[in-house]
Amino acid sequence: MMIKNNKWRCLISSAIILLPVIIGIIYWDLLPQRIVTHWGFDGAANGWSSRAFVVFGLPAVMFAGHWACIFFTASDRNNKKQTRKIMNMIFWLIPAVSFFASAVIYAQALGTGLNVGRIAIIFMGILFAMLGNYFPKIRQNKTIGIRIKWTLENEENWNATHRFGGKVWLLGGIVFMFCAFLPEKTFGITFSVIIVMLVVIPVIYSYAFHKRQQSD
Repeated sequence: MMIKNNKWRCLISSAIILLPVIIGIIYWDLLPQRIVTHWGFDGAANGWSSRAFVVFGLPAVMFAGHWACIFFTASDRNNKKQTRKIMNMIFWLIPAVSFFASAVIYAQALGTGLNVGRIAIIFMGILFAMLGNYFPKIRQNKTIGIRIKWTLENEENWNATHRFGGKVWLLGGIVFMFCAFLPEKTFGITFSVIIVMLVVIPVIYSYAFHKRQQSD
């Protein structure tokens, strides 16, 4: 039912994911045979793929992931009452990531000299901040959000944890964006520390909330 009621969003979001295929075909002769598809936090290339995989394979992988998310979300009965904003996030998150990734890869392959490390850090910071803004709006379900024992068992815990977690992710995203202006050699450590904090702090809060409920 979810897919049927959102067929246009399904089609448009899928088209956005597959748009890099058309762009890749147009610039096919200008693209090198081997294209950088992975960079270290210092911006140095450390992974390559064939031109064919970049143009056709990467969008195909993103397309499959996009539809997997849609199907899993649609299969969860709890999401029938999910807010419209959260459903919009499900439809547009992977297309945005896919388009950004393809744009960076193509731009680098065509010799624009982008600083991929800094651009990726800023993009991820924006992504974390946006997700943090959405967290308080997520209704209890089994496929989206902070799905741990205490949030799934108690709706009050779910709501409190997502309100708190949203603030943590929003702040983390802002800090992440500012980190793009630090020396590149610190990116790896900074990324690891922030990711751990974004995961661990909401879990600790949820557990503390659970224990507080038990003591009341």
